[in-house]
Amino acid sequence: MARALELALTNVRSGQGGPFGAVVVKDGVILGEGANSVIPLRDPTAHAEVMALRRACANLGVYHLPGAELYTSCEPCPMCLGAIYWAHLDRVYYAATKEQAAEAEFDDSLIYRQIEIPPPQRSIPMLHVELGDEALRPFQEWLKKPDRIRY
Repeated sequence: MARALELALTNVRSGQGGPFGAVVVKDGVILGEGANSVIPLRDPTAHAEVMALRRACANLGVYHLPGAELYTSCEPCPMCLGAIYWAHLDRVYYAATKEQAAEAEFDDSLIYRQIEIPPPQRSIPMLHVELGDEALRPFQEWLKKPDRIRY
């Protein structure tokens, strides 16, 4: 946790991004670490947790991290939470809560609320385009593929 907080503080002091740091660890070894890089990379997905997961996976040449844990300076946002589940981590430890982040003007409560609203009624409407079987073709081909890699 100390390293995650150090990354967050260094990021703030350098002016490179937001006050977030994260470290992926397995068996006491750091596999990847990251700091919020949204501003310098001009990438809204470059959160500390995502950066740490990307680096851990790249370092190991994998796309799943079973047995690994994430230490992060703040409770993960909804996007990072999704990435954590996709990575199959065993556990997450966080320092600040989402409520404390909101007090520092990093408020994800809108996103949490939007998830519960039917897609067309969200503040960014999400509209289903009815294409019938055409929409299913990519899935059908995927399921027929004998060498598909499940993730």
